[in-house]
Amino acid sequence: MKTDDLLQVLGRTDPFALLDREVLSPLCREITVNAFNKGAYLFRQGDPSCDCLFIIANGLVEILVEDDCRVETVVGLRRAYDFFGETVVLSGQRYPGSARAKGELTCLCLYRKDLESLIYSHPEFSGFFNTLLAERMRLLYERNIADRSCAIPQSSTAMLFRKQVSQVMSTPVLTCQEGNPVADAARKMMKRQVGCLVIVDTAGRFRGVLTERHLVSGLVAEQTCPVDRCTAGRLMDPRLFAIAPEAYLGEALAAMIRNRTRQLVVMERDLPVGVVAFSDLVRDQSADSLMLIHDIADQNSLDGLATLSVGIDRVLDALVAERAGVKETMEIMSRLNNRITRKVIELSEAKMKQDGWGPPPVDYSWINMGSAARYEQTLRTDQDNAIIYADPEDTDADAAFQYFQQLAVLVVDGLVRCGFERCPGGVMATNPKWCRSISGWRQGVSHWMTSVEPEDIRTLTILLDYRSVWGNTSLADALWAEIIGAFSDSISAGHMLTRDDQKLTAPIGLLGNIVTEKNGPRKGKINLKTAALVHMVNAVRLLAVSGGITTPSTLERLEQLAASQALSAEDAAFYRAGFETLMMFRIRENLKQARSGLTPDNSLDPKGLDKSETLLLKDALSAVAQLQKRVSRGFQVPWMHYFGQ
Repeated sequence: MKTDDLLQVLGRTDPFALLDREVLSPLCREITVNAFNKGAYLFRQGDPSCDCLFIIANGLVEILVEDDCRVETVVGLRRAYDFFGETVVLSGQRYPGSARAKGELTCLCLYRKDLESLIYSHPEFSGFFNTLLAERMRLLYERNIADRSCAIPQSSTAMLFRKQVSQVMSTPVLTCQEGNPVADAARKMMKRQVGCLVIVDTAGRFRGVLTERHLVSGLVAEQTCPVDRCTAGRLMDPRLFAIAPEAYLGEALAAMIRNRTRQLVVMERDLPVGVVAFSDLVRDQSADSLMLIHDIADQNSLDGLATLSVGIDRVLDALVAERAGVKETMEIMSRLNNRITRKVIELSEAKMKQDGWGPPPVDYSWINMGSAARYEQTLRTDQDNAIIYADPEDTDADAAFQYFQQLAVLVVDGLVRCGFERCPGGVMATNPKWCRSISGWRQGVSHWMTSVEPEDIRTLTILLDYRSVWGNTSLADALWAEIIGAFSDSISAGHMLTRDDQKLTAPIGLLGNIVTEKNGPRKGKINLKTAALVHMVNAVRLLAVSGGITTPSTLERLEQLAASQALSAEDAAFYRAGFETLMMFRIRENLKQARSGLTPDNSLDPKGLDKSETLLLKDALSAVAQLQKRVSRGFQVPWMHYFGQ
């Protein structure tokens, strides 16, 4: 077939029809044309991949599946200008079915390397293959996690993501009913030597949990009711913190940290079947590093807290060695770091009272920003934090500001002692710009949303990722409401944030090659944070805020964007796979550098990757490029370029 004939076929075949002739013409030189007689098989079920995509120029193809008795059934037909074999050409697996010519057939064969070049260099084209790319990334990612988990020596924290809850939970579950005397419940707990009892109704359904802590608090500390007249239902906690028996111990650990509880009720078919306690994890793992989770709360001095915080890095080593997924790793490490932050604030408030400042003059919320707020922090980074405090009386405004500035000094200094360096750019509550009353924050948001100044755009970018970690969360919620309203009213905000991000593009070239730094100390490497992850975070943030989504987590934002149909489920899965892949590489490379005594700098040398890792990285970078392109189309306002220069 001549080039014009090939172009005519490609021009009538989705998604090649999306591409310009100038893009398709060079591709024609790489395409092979094959003719098949009626009844000929192009490939059979179970054959290895032909490493090409089949595009029908004319004729019909039957897709067949063979059962255990070797009986073939036609499950589909492909006609002229259809393509097939896309799953296998991208995954490299064996064919799950057979393809047979129903009559005289002519097919174009586009080979994998050329298809990948189109995918990586043309986001509008790659969107057609997002589901397949996400699946390929998932398979490669799981294989990579299993094969190369940073080669960390086995630590004392073993089997966290290889052993299931059902293997360590206490069963049968110890239960009683709400009306049972609490004294009887306590005797049951003592007899079985357990610290938790599940309260159920007559049908065995969950009603609450009674623990040793509830007994001490209700009968001794607060004396809620006399022992002889108190029932289990009077002291129980009705909240259900549940986990499935097939969940891994690492998932149980993450759930305990998230919910600040020492035990989880194991539920199956809506009925309690066991209890897994924090002590079960520690006993099973002999994991002294896990004790950090609850030891943090017991510290009453900064010296003790600073000593304890050093051990957090051991938890990250263990999680990577145990092949924990990126989501679980980020959540566990971020929540541990959050606990450190909360304890520092608690100790700082106590110090303020000792020094004569008294309690906070008005309610306030301490907020984290950046990776800590997004729950994407693994190794401890520099600080990004701020204070939002309630509006004081006019006569008390200066005194309130001075109080929170002094509190900020104590907290920031305490965090430094615990390994969180000061922000080089001054994004900390000690900076008056980041310590304001709620009215002051509202004024700031109003200004930043309409400004074209680079510093104001940077400020807005930072602020759009925050999470309350201490104090009155309603203040943080009120500020989010202000931000969402101002963003929806602003013509320029989305444009300026997009324009700022578009100054640098994803490091993947037109032929699918990974673009590395050309000079400097990182020559030949890519910075996974600034060259790739930042673009994904920026793009997802913009989509989320424009949709009224206030959670700062990139993964949660993608989930909510899909739920609201702002993104298709397929696209959201593709972006999520790309994000988790890049985070996996970043965690791994930073740990390698830290163990070698180097300062982690988020850099990766592509030449050190094997073939599957290179393919995995390229797929992830193509997700970055596609996401950037999507946001550029959705938020760029052409006439505003004139004013932004």
